[in-house]
Amino acid sequence: MAYASLYKWSLEDPNGFWMKAAEQIDWMSPPSKALFDEKEPFYEWFSDGMVNTCWNAVDRHVEAGRGKQIAIMHESPITHSSKGITYAELQQRVASLAGALRAKGVEKGDRVIIYMPMIPEALEAMLACARLGAIHSVVFGGFAAHELAVRIDDCKPKAIIAASCGLEPSRVVHYKPLLDQAIEEASHKPDFCVIFQREQEVAKLIDGRDVAWHTFQYGVEPAECVPVEGNHPAYILYTSGTTGQPKGVVRATGGHLVALNWTMKAIYDIDAGDVFWAASDVGWVVGHSYICYGPLIAGATTIVYEGKPVGTPDAGAFWRVMQNHKVKTFFTAPTALRAIKREDPQGELIKDYNLRNLKALFLAGERADPDTIVWAQKNVGVPVIDHWWQTESGWAIAANPMGIQPLPVKVGSPSVPMPGYDVRVLDEGGHQLPPGQLGAIAIKLPLPPGTLPGLWNAQDRFVKSYLTHFPGYYETGDAGYLDEDGYVYIMARTDDVINVAGHRLSTGAMEEVLSSHNDVAECAVIGVSDELKGQAPLGFLCLNKGSNRSPEDVVKECIKLVREQIGPVADFKRACVVDRLPKTRSGKILRGTMVKIADGQEFKMPATIDDPMILDEIREALRTVGYPRA
Repeated sequence: MAYASLYKWSLEDPNGFWMKAAEQIDWMSPPSKALFDEKEPFYEWFSDGMVNTCWNAVDRHVEAGRGKQIAIMHESPITHSSKGITYAELQQRVASLAGALRAKGVEKGDRVIIYMPMIPEALEAMLACARLGAIHSVVFGGFAAHELAVRIDDCKPKAIIAASCGLEPSRVVHYKPLLDQAIEEASHKPDFCVIFQREQEVAKLIDGRDVAWHTFQYGVEPAECVPVEGNHPAYILYTSGTTGQPKGVVRATGGHLVALNWTMKAIYDIDAGDVFWAASDVGWVVGHSYICYGPLIAGATTIVYEGKPVGTPDAGAFWRVMQNHKVKTFFTAPTALRAIKREDPQGELIKDYNLRNLKALFLAGERADPDTIVWAQKNVGVPVIDHWWQTESGWAIAANPMGIQPLPVKVGSPSVPMPGYDVRVLDEGGHQLPPGQLGAIAIKLPLPPGTLPGLWNAQDRFVKSYLTHFPGYYETGDAGYLDEDGYVYIMARTDDVINVAGHRLSTGAMEEVLSSHNDVAECAVIGVSDELKGQAPLGFLCLNKGSNRSPEDVVKECIKLVREQIGPVADFKRACVVDRLPKTRSGKILRGTMVKIADGQEFKMPATIDDPMILDEIREALRTVGYPRA
């Protein structure tokens, strides 16, 4: 069936569409229907079905005779190691870990926090929780103690599973002291902590509370899969809230299984036995959906990569992994590609590797600027597919369905809405805007399976954050437009649309122009306060490695480019060259923080920031262009 008829079917008959998709999942007892809308706006999917995620991700593949296939390939350029785990080995390891957790009292509905680096044991911990029907909450390894304490108090875990350390190219990140400090600060105390000791650092265990990963599994009975209801929470994933209190996005088990399984073939064109690699982290939603669950539910091989796009050892790191493991579909963030492009502007290193198995390269996590896409198309030689989704959605809202019908790529667009997502562009009053007009992107309720049914213990906040501004719709917080062919364009977060003398302008459109300059590797545009016009745009430019142009000349040319391509209305007159941009660990640029520095406002250090020192560099650069104004 072609994309257009599938999409139409999903909106006109959601029950029929998703019940058909649910046939690909092993149910212990199948659901009576797909959509449960009795408690709207709190919609549920497959609520009365009984199912187990771990069974669908691991055991069923062993039962089907594929136990010898590699399930997880761990690749760590930092420890110079490469190790494969088969589905049969994974089943034994997960059943053993689940049995040990159960022996210490963890059961269905209990919460378990996982605080681990990019090692296979992180996925085993997630799957062991799923095996028991326990609800896991993965916190990015190395997250600050205070942020971890806030999450401990919010979800009240019975246990915490952590590693002794994480590894960065130049340092060891000590997890255990952070964990100890967080537990001390939190009001809620876990019953016990499981510590996976890495050889790079053996942590000191606290008697009576901490148990070692291997020791506590010794002699226990392996656990079988516990059936749970379709609406039982599979996990809680915290996303930074605007109030400083993190939002615990909940994922329900049934919808999560059906949606992710559907996407693996339909969007990524992955079948059982194929090799899929998402270069992200288990602490982010991409790591949940497409390092752990999606590929394993589909019976594919997933790659767990402990390294960076550049510097481990060079900008050829990704291509080496793809060649060595015959990766079919690769998924990364635009920021990773930009880092590679900055180090290797001509793509010379790509030529050293054989990428004949690679069929597609997917990008998500933030806006993919056209320049980066064109660079990848030219140098990698496969379709480069931008797709758009959020922690809340759990899978792509808009994408190019490569396994159904590859559609023409329009550079700058994540293509078209996926089944179940009725995407609309609205003005401030909630009226639908015609094609080509910039507005708030909203999705008509109900959202499809696999998306958030709510926030952990905070349904009022769920309604206030997402459902109040446009009644009957989910507010994405992104601004953009639809073109006449129904392609979606995401131009900025709603907060990043700036108002210059009454004109609503997208910072994304300006960034698109700036990144087209030959010397610019990466850029960001923010709106700073202006007494006369309300807001004025200000650009930050990072130059390509090997660029020997003077910063002043590049800035002049960039200002001229924006004036030519967007017009004087953009009022783009200021930009500064910086060595790097402040980002979260998942690669999102912290534009909001940059605005506060430029406007001289107080701000709280973002918990997810990759390197706080960059903010001082931004402060210095802003002084050179006269900010903050006294």
